Amino acid sequence: MDQELYAIIDDALKAKMTQDEIRKLLGIDRRKVVKKTSTTLSLVLLLSLIIAVLLGSSEVGKNFLKDLGEEYCLIDHTLSSLEFSRPLSSCSMCKSLTSIPRVENISQEEFRKHYAYTGIPLVVTNATSKWTAFKVFDFKFLKKLYNMSLSSRPDEVNEGCQFFPYLTNFKNLRDLFEMSEERADLQEDQWYVGWSNCNVKVMRIIRKHYKRPEFIPDDSESSELDWIFVGGHGKGAQMHIDYVGRPSWQAQISGKKTWTLVPPPECETVCQSLSVTINKGEIFAIDTNQWYHSTYIHPGEMSITIGSEYD
Repeated sequence: MDQELYAIIDDALKAKMTQDEIRKLLGIDRRKVVKKTSTTLSLVLLLSLIIAVLLGSSEVGKNFLKDLGEEYCLIDHTLSSLEFSRPLSSCSMCKSLTSIPRVENISQEEFRKHYAYTGIPLVVTNATSKWTAFKVFDFKFLKKLYNMSLSSRPDEVNEGCQFFPYLTNFKNLRDLFEMSEERADLQEDQWYVGWSNCNVKVMRIIRKHYKRPEFIPDDSESSELDWIFVGGHGKGAQMHIDYVGRPSWQAQISGKKTWTLVPPPECETVCQSLSVTINKGEIFAIDTNQWYHSTYIHPGEMSITIGSEYD
């Protein structure tokens, strides 16, 4: 369902509909969603308190609470509830922005001051010259790498991580890496997927071929996850906003990708939509929690992007 909503929003933005018009199209009333979400959360918290009081002293109660604490969420979020519960962005990140800055060299101090935590996106063009990923990373390399971890369980290759099939019929990485050679070579159709890697063995090998960008401040903590996006010509990710909580960087290892950025609803009257093309060897630093974004893959070489988050 969320994928269908993303596609509707993507088409609506291309038709130059405003955020208010999109909400009306989807039948979304922010006040109702917030009220409903708040009421649901209050009931869940009250129920949890009652359970803790009544059962906390018993073994059954202790085990129940232990299991409850290991769950990721008490409530499954939908696209609408996430949108209406996200923090409002400061429009200073885009108020006077008419194009996305592109620099050849930038120091940690300058990046921290102007870009790292301001929400202003930036393209850095020479930050990957020492990486061996450009000579090593391709679909066959990734397939061989992940096949080392495959087992009889379809999801175990990347268990606990996110997989984004976008407009494909792949359900997980096993599906992706078991496709035919013709389809993998983009001879049958053009596909595009993404995933976060939390496989330690894979992470150690991947990180031998790239380094944390030198412009990221030394005292900034990087995520333990790698984000990988792979695919061919055409639409990449539909228009959406992320909820990962931290800004991120993405390096274009092969191919060419154009990003379309749309300011959040609270900034739509003072900011404009932007687009930027990331070429092979360039890094895009962006807070995808504040910018709605979609991607388009240009014809030619398969697009492979790797990135991570920082704080």
